[in-house]
This record gives sequence, C-alpha cells and structure tokens, in this order.
Amino acid sequence: MHSLQFTAESSSDGTVEREFTVGDVPGVLWSPAPGADRAPLVLLGHGGGNHKKHPAMAGRARLLVTGCGFHVAVIDAPGHGERPRTARDEQEIAELRRAQAAGEPEGPIVVRYNARLAELAVPEWQATLDALQELPEIGADGPVGYFGIGLGTAIGVPLVAVEPRITAAVFGLMWPDALAEAAKRIIVPIEFDLQWDDERIPREAGLALFDAFASGEKTLHANAGKHFDFPRFEADSAVRFFARHLSRGATSPA
Repeated sequence: MHSLQFTAESSSDGTVEREFTVGDVPGVLWSPAPGADRAPLVLLGHGGGNHKKHPAMAGRARLLVTGCGFHVAVIDAPGHGERPRTARDEQEIAELRRAQAAGEPEGPIVVRYNARLAELAVPEWQATLDALQELPEIGADGPVGYFGIGLGTAIGVPLVAVEPRITAAVFGLMWPDALAEAAKRIIVPIEFDLQWDDERIPREAGLALFDAFASGEKTLHANAGKHFDFPRFEADSAVRFFARHLSRGATSPA
C-alpha cells in the first residue's frame, strides 16, 4: 500500500490545488480553503490523450469546489500526462492514427486500448481513494462520486462496478463493447451524456451503454452535435447531480 505524498501547493479564488503522488501515480487534489467542514470527494477521469490538469479537469474541479464545497481529485491515466508511454501505448496510438487517416472505424482500436488502460487504472484509482480517505478533511466514511467522459468512462465504469464507496457517477461518450457487462453491475444513480450526431460513436452504441446500467435512477442527456461539440453546460448539470446525491451524506470532521 502506498501513502499519499503532496509535492506542490497553490491557491486562488478560495480553491487550494495540491499535486500529489500515490506510489508512482501522479495526481492533483482541489479543495476548499482550509478550515472548512469535512466534505464529499469527487473523482474525475480525464479524456483520452489528455491529463490530470487539462483545462476541462481544472474547470470541472473548480465548479465542484466553489459551487458545492467538495474535494476533487484526478490522476494521470497510464501513458498519459506525466506517465511515460510504453511500447504498447505507442503501437496502439499509431494504429489509431492510421485508421483515422484512412477513414476507417476507430471504435475497435479505442475499445481494445481503453480496456487495457482500465485494467491498469482501476487498482490505481482504488489505491488513490484509500490514500485520500486518510486525509481528515475527507475521511473514510464520506460520500464519493465519479465523473468521467470518454476515456474517463472506459475506466470509470469498471471502477464503479467494483468500488462500493462510489455512490453516484456521471459517464458518457463511449462505446459499450467492453463496458456493458460491468454496467449491468452498477446500481448507483447515473447521469449519462450522449452526442446525438456523434460521428465516432454511433447513436445506437451510446444508447446501448446507457441501457445496460442497472441503476434505478439514471438520466440520459442527449445533445445535438458531433463528438467534440460536447457542451460545457453539461458540467454544470453534473455539479447539480453530485450536489443532490453527495451533499446529503456529508459529515463534519471528527
């Protein structure tokens, strides 16, 4: 078991940003100003080709910190951000670029590659959650959510399927092929995002993944537009979703 080591800290506009490592996995934790009551934690999964401090991650984190008073953590997925690529990473990425240049379907390559990344990342996320819950401002009994789109969904669905500490999740923009069986084991509240005119993931594929979740409460958000037209206002909706499902379980520090 690896402990959490903080490596850098800064603050602005009432948000404290602390970079950390758990073993050799780098991450970042955004938190309310010191002295606040113990608060829920939301784990963010970044998109493919991005990293823990991508503007989308920082923006979503600040919404959750300033809007809800939550803690928010992101780690670099294997082969992303500060983590070096392996020969297998390079091979898969080269194959993806070749298929894109040739106008061939990229789904089979992305699904295969992301499934491999998820195998590595799920235990890393669980170790990170173990370490974060040792912090007094988070605690072992506080509510936890997960928010990940694209690669964040490819990693997040198998994570939420095996991690009972996560009690609400936002997913979207991913093929169902490697995820449907795990989704069938998820019963926590779900918000799912889909681009109606997605040129990469067929509409029917996105709907199939949404349908696979066994959650008694699940909401589909379908927006007009292509894959990269995913609207920023869905982050605001995710904040409201987590406020609704996590705030009621918040506690004060021991």
